Amino acid sequence: MEPKLDFGEPTTPYAAYAGIDALHSLQHPRSKEPAERTFIVATQVMELLFAQLRQEWVAAQHALRADDLVGATAALRRGLGVQDVLVGSWDLLTTMTPVEFSAFRPYLGEASGFQSFSYLHLEFLLGNKNERLLTLYAGHPRVHDELAETLNSPSLYEDAEAVLARRGLIGPEPWVTVYGDPAYADLALLGELLLDVAERVTRWRQRHLSSVKRTMGAKPGTGGSSGLNWLRKAAEQDVFPELWSARNAL
Repeated sequence: MEPKLDFGEPTTPYAAYAGIDALHSLQHPRSKEPAERTFIVATQVMELLFAQLRQEWVAAQHALRADDLVGATAALRRGLGVQDVLVGSWDLLTTMTPVEFSAFRPYLGEASGFQSFSYLHLEFLLGNKNERLLTLYAGHPRVHDELAETLNSPSLYEDAEAVLARRGLIGPEPWVTVYGDPAYADLALLGELLLDVAERVTRWRQRHLSSVKRTMGAKPGTGGSSGLNWLRKAAEQDVFPELWSARNAL
């Protein structure tokens, strides 16, 4: 069969469904450096993925609160795919040389990735909560309120911990019991998926660190951070440390 070519509309159903025309109208480089468009596209891709990952982690939280481990593990698995694409998205930026980045960096002004509210949601969901960061969106009530809600709600790990508590696993190292007793195989699977999440978060942070080191060296960040030192500290921080420390006793 030949594909249908005439839909009697100014655009195709594909473009209309996915908003392709609007999507391709969102890149507006401010310099004449070709690499700037790559930088903008990579940033926008990451933003879309941040929002998708947030959706999956929140879905996992809702399932955990309902003791629906099947639903929670399904959401976490979907999120792992998003995280893998996020890690790989740094490949777009590692093609950029320091000279190319320096050519358009002045046009960024004080813009910096740490100002991303979608990324802040993810950090808050991981338990890395800093109320001071809400100041970034004091003038944007909707975003501020959504971030405040995430900040003041249980983290993803705390919701998993609550499932263990409802199963009677309360103590300094409940994961040791989980991994040592076949009766808790479903919880052990949850623990492994959370470690998959943790590893991918660390990989993303490490790729962020190496990409910045490659393209701009040890210069201060555009948003006022210390640049490499700030990123290195984040990359060295364990995600869900209780799951890692349980390994010492198994």
